Amino acid sequence: MQVLPPGQWRPAAEAHRAAAEQRTAAHRERRARGEAHPVWDFLFTYYPFSPAKLAQWHPGAGVALLEAPEYADRKFYRTVATEHGPAVTLDEEAFLAARGTGLGFTLELLERTAARRAEFGCFGMHEWAMVYRTGPDDVRHSAAGLRLGHEGTDEVVESHRIKCSHFDAFRFFTPEAAPRNELSPSREGMRSMEQPGCLHAGMDLYKWAMKLSPAAPSSLVLDCFDLACDIRELDMRASPYDLRDWGFKPVPVETPEGKAEYVAAQRGFSERGQELRARLRQALAPLGRLSSERAAPSRPRART
Repeated sequence: MQVLPPGQWRPAAEAHRAAAEQRTAAHRERRARGEAHPVWDFLFTYYPFSPAKLAQWHPGAGVALLEAPEYADRKFYRTVATEHGPAVTLDEEAFLAARGTGLGFTLELLERTAARRAEFGCFGMHEWAMVYRTGPDDVRHSAAGLRLGHEGTDEVVESHRIKCSHFDAFRFFTPEAAPRNELSPSREGMRSMEQPGCLHAGMDLYKWAMKLSPAAPSSLVLDCFDLACDIRELDMRASPYDLRDWGFKPVPVETPEGKAEYVAAQRGFSERGQELRARLRQALAPLGRLSSERAAPSRPRART
């Protein structure tokens, strides 16, 4: 166990808080004014984690904090004796009792996704399929409108192969678009279908890291949040929505030039996502092994 003195962990906690608050300042200001945003609100609504939760700092599993009374009564923490004095650390038993099933699912999902070949031929058609054959009152981001209009949007969908592997994108397809998808993603089949080229699989790394906090270190959570923000911007710039009034230049995936721009960015995000998957797996692997040991049936004692 790594033991951190207050002169080391308190500056880290403060730096994390400041970094998180800087990233969420605009959102918090808009929320105070009652203003919505068609791009950035998603990171706080679809992912149900508040800016305050993102700003909370946790060192992660295997780290103990000296002189940290404010952590002593927090959920999933306990006080332990160290050679430097009492310290507060993750209560592994309590965490596994509450989150062990989710931990096992997430570790398997991360491992299987990382091992799968990245696919880059979707061109962001999932967003187009979500408004396929809708009327003016059915557009999910009605404040933005459709860049090519309804007929033009439908023509783009009908002229492309749709091969969406991500269930949480597919489930928002319109009834007319769903049969056009070449795959049949499901909640139960996530571990068999997630692939590292998928934008939504990359964004979801933030969800998995946050769900496994405080076992996952907050520095890693924030890196996952940054990736989610960058991916979200591309996802919306490549969508059928006209977001130019919001400052977002379109990536016209209906054109060869737009496709090339999209795939180039997608490849970069895939590489970043793979790095974060590896870091998440490394940070959580000791807990995963401990969980497996707890779940393994004990062997009967041999008779003498």
